[in-house]
Amino acid sequence: MNKNKLIILISIIAVIVVLAIIIAYIVLNGIGSSSSSLNSQNIGNMASVNEPSNSQNNMQTGNSQMTNNENSITIEGPLPEIPEYNFYFELPIKGASGYASIEMDMLDIPKSSTVVKKLNAGDGFKILEEYENWWKIQIDNVQGWVDTTYCMINLPDIIPSIIYDNTNSYQSLFKSSGFNIDNITGKKLYDVYFFNERLAKKEYVMPVIYSMAKKIMTVQKNALKDGYSLKIYETYRPYDTQQKVCTNLKALLNSNTDVYDGIYSDGWNENWFINSNISDHQKGTSIDVTLVKYEKYALITLGKYKYVNITDYNTLRMPTGIHELSKDSAVFREKVSSSSSTEWKNATFVETITDDAKRLQKYCTDAGLVPIASEWWHFSDVESANAIGEKYGTGKYKINNCFSVVPD
Repeated sequence: MNKNKLIILISIIAVIVVLAIIIAYIVLNGIGSSSSSLNSQNIGNMASVNEPSNSQNNMQTGNSQMTNNENSITIEGPLPEIPEYNFYFELPIKGASGYASIEMDMLDIPKSSTVVKKLNAGDGFKILEEYENWWKIQIDNVQGWVDTTYCMINLPDIIPSIIYDNTNSYQSLFKSSGFNIDNITGKKLYDVYFFNERLAKKEYVMPVIYSMAKKIMTVQKNALKDGYSLKIYETYRPYDTQQKVCTNLKALLNSNTDVYDGIYSDGWNENWFINSNISDHQKGTSIDVTLVKYEKYALITLGKYKYVNITDYNTLRMPTGIHELSKDSAVFREKVSSSSSTEWKNATFVETITDDAKRLQKYCTDAGLVPIASEWWHFSDVESANAIGEKYGTGKYKINNCFSVVPD
């Protein structure tokens, strides 16, 4: 065999080997792509699992944070029938994280006078069981009972189908008339992004008063039936964060006539957009929320329970971006009281309200939540606030841990 023929033969063999490798790769990759676990088809969506997005634009693409739970399948289309459990939420409260909104006594048994431990406002604990309006909890290896009237529960632990994106925990979106607020916009104002053992991923801690959580569950349940989902940006907000936003907004409006006009025209003032006193956010009785249209979801198995995790969604048209502190975010023409559960019903929408904002409001108000006239995203639970009365939380603490575990 001469030299040229040998070279040709070697080249042919090399091509055959390369083709064999390519075919083998395609076959193996095809098998992996058809797997029912959350793998290659969602790898782009999983970029935010370990760390939150660094920009609003990344979040607005509709890629939700996803669990690494191996017992999951990704599905498009209508939600399947989820088993009805003998509790109100998507997951049981047992093993969920709870937080004291005020200083309170932990008792040996419900309605007892025997105090086993004093809780400070902001103290976190693991919920063990429920009896009437009492929780049995564990904190620092001590067990006892607390009145749920004054306790908050971590929403992702019990309603994991909601999309949670606390932008103030990594890159605040607060603006006014489109202008950045110095020391606020783009800043991390506090941190509530912790590993959640129950959900097997990092997730925002989003606590609200327990009775309000039941209303939020009703909102989400009804929204899911219609192909929508809530996306919550904030629940509890520390008091010092509230004051920092308020102080810097005042500095901006005093130096910028456009911002001043955006806040003070049409009878508004800055307190309609950021309360200079204690707000419902500090009490644990309000949420900042929007509505999205889900496209894909994962059906997650957690022990003996199943729940839905939204993995892909489309944003809807709202009057402004979230946390735009100006009249552009107003819902009603009238300045109806935020402490009344009925005044808003006689108010008229502003011309700039969108159909999607109306849809969000209807889901929330049908469940008993109350809108605020100046912010399309803000809803409060007046009923829970009234039950708390004068023993409300002041928000002078930070949430600094997650205690959630997988339920039995």
